[in-house]
Amino acid sequence: MQLLIVTGMSGSGKSCVMDVMEDIGYYCIDNLPPELIPRFVDLCCRSENGLDKVAMALDIRSGDMFAEIYHSWQLLKGDKDIEVKILYIEANSEVLIKRYKETRRKHPLDEMFNGNLHQAISYEWEQLSQLREIADYYIETSNLSANQLKEQIRELFLQRRSDSMSIKVMSFGFKYGVSTESDLVFDVRCLPNPYYIENLRNHTGCDECVRDYVMSFDQSRQLFDKLRDLIDFLIPLYISEGKSQLVIAFGCTGGKHRSITFAELMAEYLVGKDYKVQKFHRDMAKDKKF
Repeated sequence: MQLLIVTGMSGSGKSCVMDVMEDIGYYCIDNLPPELIPRFVDLCCRSENGLDKVAMALDIRSGDMFAEIYHSWQLLKGDKDIEVKILYIEANSEVLIKRYKETRRKHPLDEMFNGNLHQAISYEWEQLSQLREIADYYIETSNLSANQLKEQIRELFLQRRSDSMSIKVMSFGFKYGVSTESDLVFDVRCLPNPYYIENLRNHTGCDECVRDYVMSFDQSRQLFDKLRDLIDFLIPLYISEGKSQLVIAFGCTGGKHRSITFAELMAEYLVGKDYKVQKFHRDMAKDKKF
């Protein structure tokens, strides 16, 4: 099991880090009482769902219990079946103060120091010093944008950059409404319609006979080639911008023949490029006669 403890100064970017960890496949949990960490890890190890990658955000909000983090870390370090790492996030005091003033959020220690932000930050820094010394990864975020921080996290924990984004390829029928969840929508109603071929009408683009018919035309093959080139160009741009999900939709009149054919072919192509791909045919069963 891989366990990543994400800790550091309040306001330094831990929430941003946890968003990325969740996007790349970690089970994420925020502010678990430190003394419960070994028990929670044991539950994960025995889980039938295979929780083998877990990220925990822990910080000064735990109050007096925060000191237990070091003890829990020592216990887990002694387990040969668990790879535990600490990621420490920090920013300088001036930047942290500026961030709190811009967001108008209270520091977790605000009441302890009667609203004195300088004293709260100084105290927190002292309390975290022991964790800072044993951290496996350290990121200073004073001069980083949110996107730059996310990029650093992906570089640290992703084996492949393409894993940072999941791609959903779907089909739909315009007669039932345009897909509103999609980032890219392609209208393939310009292609010959199998609906007007009697022996194809009750089949869908998932069936070889329909797919063969749709792709038997030069314009269909040319369109697919051009769309494939466009997608190849766009995906790396979306990944570099930090997008976690891309929805590509193909629409035809009823959402059963041409759109499914193109969605199936594009999904197969993207799987072959080692992207994480989901398929969804929204309107395939609409008006189906049983």
